[in-house]
Amino acid sequence: MDPELLERITARRAELDEREERLAKELAEVRAERDELAVAERVLERVSEQLADERASAAPVSGQVGGRSVTLIPHRAPDVEESTLPLDYQRILAAVRQAAGPVMARQVGEVVGVDVSVRAKLEPLRGKLVRFVDRGWLRKLPDGRFTTRL
Repeated sequence: MDPELLERITARRAELDEREERLAKELAEVRAERDELAVAERVLERVSEQLADERASAAPVSGQVGGRSVTLIPHRAPDVEESTLPLDYQRILAAVRQAAGPVMARQVGEVVGVDVSVRAKLEPLRGKLVRFVDRGWLRKLPDGRFTTRL
């Protein structure tokens, strides 16, 4: 066998081995990045769904009375009775009132039957409590707890 030809074959084999190693490493990096992107995509979908739920729960709820649009969670006023609130809001307000002091959303959820171990179920309740604050029915303390108005 020709020694020069054998040397060229050995050199070419070494080049190809090195190239194969580089490509295998690059392929592993590409696969790892694709896996990370798949995880990021799932997280983004969940966060988007959660934000959509929060926006929906924070949007003013309105209905029709006499052909006119009305807000179902009205601003608190002397002539507005709690009985005009939807039943689930009445239960939330009663839970805050019955507490011995200011309460966290989690405590209200436990009273009204929300699965407080699942954040996605607790956030809509927090949105309702904030809506009560915005409409003057409750106060939100700096530490995040809710209490009745004085």
